Amino acid sequence: MSDPAQHEGLDVDALRRSVSDVSGGAAGGEQAKAFERNSSDARAPELNAFARQIAEQFSNHSQSPSLLIGQFRLLEILILTATGLAVGLFAAPDAMFPHLLHVGLTLFGAVLAMLFLQVADTYQIPLLRAPRRAAPRVLAAWLAAFALQQLVAQLIDARLPLPSLGTWFGFGCVLLVTVRYLLAFGIRNWSRNGIMERRAVIVGGGQPAKDLARALEQQPDNDIRICGIFDDRGSARSPEVVAGYPKLGTFGELVEFARLARIDMLIIALPATAEQRILQLVKKLWVLPVDIRLAAHAHRLRFRPRAYSHVGAVPMLDIFDKPLRDWDSVAKRIFDVTFSALMLVVFWPVMIGCVIAVKATSKGPALFVQKRHGFNNEVIDVLKFRSMYTELADPTAKLAVTRKDPRVTPVGRFLRKSSLDELPQLFNVLRGELSLVGPRPHAVQAQTGNRKYVDVAESYFARHRVKPGVTGWAQINGLRGELDSDDKIRARTAYDLDYIENWSLWLDLKILALTPIRLFNTENAY
Repeated sequence: MSDPAQHEGLDVDALRRSVSDVSGGAAGGEQAKAFERNSSDARAPELNAFARQIAEQFSNHSQSPSLLIGQFRLLEILILTATGLAVGLFAAPDAMFPHLLHVGLTLFGAVLAMLFLQVADTYQIPLLRAPRRAAPRVLAAWLAAFALQQLVAQLIDARLPLPSLGTWFGFGCVLLVTVRYLLAFGIRNWSRNGIMERRAVIVGGGQPAKDLARALEQQPDNDIRICGIFDDRGSARSPEVVAGYPKLGTFGELVEFARLARIDMLIIALPATAEQRILQLVKKLWVLPVDIRLAAHAHRLRFRPRAYSHVGAVPMLDIFDKPLRDWDSVAKRIFDVTFSALMLVVFWPVMIGCVIAVKATSKGPALFVQKRHGFNNEVIDVLKFRSMYTELADPTAKLAVTRKDPRVTPVGRFLRKSSLDELPQLFNVLRGELSLVGPRPHAVQAQTGNRKYVDVAESYFARHRVKPGVTGWAQINGLRGELDSDDKIRARTAYDLDYIENWSLWLDLKILALTPIRLFNTENAY
């Protein structure tokens, strides 16, 4: 297996770099400009009626299997800890409290059990579907964890009475097996109802798509649901139905379909030697918040192990990963809710003052609602304190606010310079429409001159692969306020994409901490 990631003509690292250069990492550069001049309109063509009907069937959210397994791990730790504490408190209350050492030992035993269950592979979907087959492993893992926990307890002389230990072990056996039977029942129902699955589209038709579909269907632990096939070729080279799956449209239509259907994965079924065609496809598709994979089952590929993943035994070459997936999205959501709630507690007197000031100095409502692009290009209603005269307000934002704009009220000018007009967006964060940190949401019709932002920056819609934010990486780097030139739009897009590719909770915390400091720079805020 060779060290370079080269695969019979396909260099995946070079492929990623090429897309990244066009996407904004070289924003304003000659390569990006040339690609934008030569590429077709970035906006997806109208989806055909049949494909739209199929997309509507998959418009509800699905549950990630890895996220479900993570939640189940936490549930088992909670069950074992609660059972151990309850048994100990009932059988020997004096030994449990106020000696918190026993509480720590009980939690230690529960975490050990989860780790031994992991080592025994009992969190794999096939075993979760078959609790009877998994029961011996589950009981053996719990016995090993319990024995090790008791050894530690003996070493530090913190043992419970023997009857209590036997009761905890017995209850643990019963509950671990019972919850797995319940989970297996749930998994079967969720699978039938399409709740627990990864929705995929095959990109490319003909025999390669047929071979891929058949290979996926043969995997016993397959959680992939193929929603359809997209191909630009005519019916002579690409049949309308492949392996029982309909061809729903062209590559151009795929972008809108993937957004409507909440697709998780795009699997490209093209030969690895068709590097140029794959590159052009990825440049179109990478703006979507999905995993992009190249089917590798039919090729003798040579690549680093980290470059691919598997669905059962079917290898997939990883081209792009969905940003903020599974537990990353959970961590970011907890971060958003926690800090936005704290900020509302701190700033509620300021917000009340803003409402009074707006209402007292001009007619109309205190809040202004504007349609903006959210996650996955969905349209959301973003809240702001009204900063313009009601009769002069422009909800479409076709005309950007300029210096000394007569539409802006005196109070509104202060609110905009200080960014206090953005405080109501904390309620958007709590509703899940925005994040505290992310690419700033732009109005649906926002434009510079007579051109929309997407016509300036080909990679503009890739900003929507994550939720937009109240503040962002671009804003604390000086790109705040009016976007009155192509270079500003490309630069902001580049910063937003850099944030998405390098996201971490530490980066969010850094941006949040720097935002009040950078607000003192009001040069472009008016």
